[in-house]
Amino acid sequence: MDVLSVASEVYPLIKTGGLADVAGALPGALASQDVSMRTLVPGYPQVIGAIKKGRSVAQFADLFGGPAELIAARVGDLDLIVLDAKHLFDRAGGIYVDATGKDWEDNWQRFAALSWVAAELAKGLVAGYRPEIVHAHDWQAAMAAAYVAFGRDETTKVVVTIHNIAFQGAYPADIFPHLRLPPDAFAMSGVEYYGGVGFLKAGLQCAHAITTVSPTYAREIRTPAFGMGLEGLLNERSHDLYGILNGIDDGAWNPQSDPDLAANFAAANTRKREVNRVALADRFGLEEDGSPLFGIVSRLTWQKGIDIVAENVHWLVSLGARLAVLGSGDPDLEIAMEEAAARFPGRVGFIKGYDEGLSHLVQGGADVVLVPSRFEPCGLTQLYALRYGAIPLVSRVGGLADTIIDANEAAIEAGVATGVQFSPVDGPNLGEAISRTVSLYQRPDIWARMQRKGMKTDVSWTNSARKYAALYGALLNR
Repeated sequence: MDVLSVASEVYPLIKTGGLADVAGALPGALASQDVSMRTLVPGYPQVIGAIKKGRSVAQFADLFGGPAELIAARVGDLDLIVLDAKHLFDRAGGIYVDATGKDWEDNWQRFAALSWVAAELAKGLVAGYRPEIVHAHDWQAAMAAAYVAFGRDETTKVVVTIHNIAFQGAYPADIFPHLRLPPDAFAMSGVEYYGGVGFLKAGLQCAHAITTVSPTYAREIRTPAFGMGLEGLLNERSHDLYGILNGIDDGAWNPQSDPDLAANFAAANTRKREVNRVALADRFGLEEDGSPLFGIVSRLTWQKGIDIVAENVHWLVSLGARLAVLGSGDPDLEIAMEEAAARFPGRVGFIKGYDEGLSHLVQGGADVVLVPSRFEPCGLTQLYALRYGAIPLVSRVGGLADTIIDANEAAIEAGVATGVQFSPVDGPNLGEAISRTVSLYQRPDIWARMQRKGMKTDVSWTNSARKYAALYGALLNR
């Protein structure tokens, strides 16, 4: 099968979150299932700069406001089609926001263009290439489903994957005349959403199949608490909704060969993790006294539960534990972490921003990786933690609930526990979970058994790739 993946970011070329990791890893994982996947990605400066050899395969005199071309290239293991539209993507700042943190005003144009090009490729724009399936990721690519549907393309099947339903790409109705869609597309059966245009809504309405990144999240988003206004549509389309867990690139995330660790190690010899813990404590200015070291690698936002972490810093320190936080986000939460580090020197460390190499060291050196999200479609952080022998402490939501087995007495007795879960997501329950985790740390035999069980858990893409391939095949056989 030939599948065109459409993504606004792809690791290792450009990344702001887990979407990039998925878009970067899925093509390689699907190769073992006889699925050939090319990735259509915007031509940001970072992407154009990574191309050593490329060839122009299509040109546009006017693509949503300026000239553009498609460049076919191979970068590492990725087979790419790059949308080189300088008026849309060649700019300083973030890929979604400007230097002040404000959304680019033309984001609707930028990602409508990406989606429109995907539909044109599906119709045979490039000689010798016509994908059978378009797999669109999140709102930035979801309009591809609308362009296929209203372009009367009855051959191509479209899959839309929801990575985070909180981000929907909702815009006022006055953009509709500029979207290159027929008038009948502005309807409930198309792109219309509460009187405006909804990019994600359009994708969910028009796709042949909808996936999200864990079975629990697929159930959650059908409820008002998690559906963010789209739960009605998702319930109508529940027979086309699938929850398929993400995996991780177990080559890039391998504690036995990871160059970002101070010492490599395997499940059979986790004592070498101590070297990484010492190195991690040093990077964050923490005392090294053998006490449990909690690590956080996260966007600092309400969704990620960082506010309830701030509530519990004093409690964590009072239990004799330490905390290392790597991340950035909400200015108030950044200040809260800075104040915690200043209040508890040697016990709490905070490094603002994101550092890929340091994130690996957190996984390889922390005893506990804390993921207290209020909602989490899948989450990759806890999967990295399992792979690296850190114990995940997670809220019982979404993919966190699906991937971590709570260390209750029955699970401990059966030898299947891999972490600690808590629910509901609030400060007192997190505090109790921290206490329980510290108590488990003081039982070395149980702790070591949990580490080994986690490290032996299959968190690769193997099972998920089979499920995606089966879904693609089912769509083509309808």
